[in-house]
Formats: sequence, C-alpha cells, structure tokens
Amino acid sequence: MLIVRIVFGGLIFLHGWPKLINFSAKMHSFSDPLGVGSKISLGLTVFAEVFCAVFIVLGMLTRLASIPLIICMSVITFVIHGTKPLDERELPIMFLAAFVTILFVGPGKFSIDGAVGK
Repeated sequence: MLIVRIVFGGLIFLHGWPKLINFSAKMHSFSDPLGVGSKISLGLTVFAEVFCAVFIVLGMLTRLASIPLIICMSVITFVIHGTKPLDERELPIMFLAAFVTILFVGPGKFSIDGAVGK
C-alpha cells in the first residue's frame, strides 16, 4: 500500500499543484460540471488533488482523504468525460480504482495511520 499511496498520491498531486499556483488565473474559466460555480469547483478540485493527496502520501487520515479524491475522479470519469470512449477515460478510471482501493484497504503498515494504530 505504501507504493500505491506514493505513486497515485504523488501523481494526482502533480495534477493539482499547477491548479493551486495558478488559482487566480483559472478560477473564472475552470469547468463547472456540478453547477456550483467555477471558483468553488476549482477550490474543491485543488483541495482533493493537493491537500488530500499529501495526506494519502503520508498515510495520515488516509481513508478520509481518499473520499474527496474518489468524488473528484468520479466527476471527471462520469460527468466531464462521460461521453468519451473508454480509452480516453483510462487515466481517471485508474486513479478512481486506486483511491477506492485505498479507501477499502487502508493505508497499510508503513503510514502515519499505521504507526498510531488506526
């Protein structure tokens, strides 16, 4: 699970970091698939892809941190890219599968959660 957490948490962090550092430039043009506004959609995406990703990599509050990432990947897979062929949705599907696995299996032995006995 350590490898799964580092690889998928690290990769999704790399997707989120540019959104965070360019937040003000992107906040008016970001996709709004749920109708909550571009700024809120971007904020929720940054929260999941940056902050929750860090928690996943560290193995801290891992199951809780995986939930926003599951929601984010579900929206990307089924709403934003929902009409595209499967081969164009492979990446978000793989991320979704990894974060669902983390939710059910937990962070593993080598994690902050594992060290404190959660």
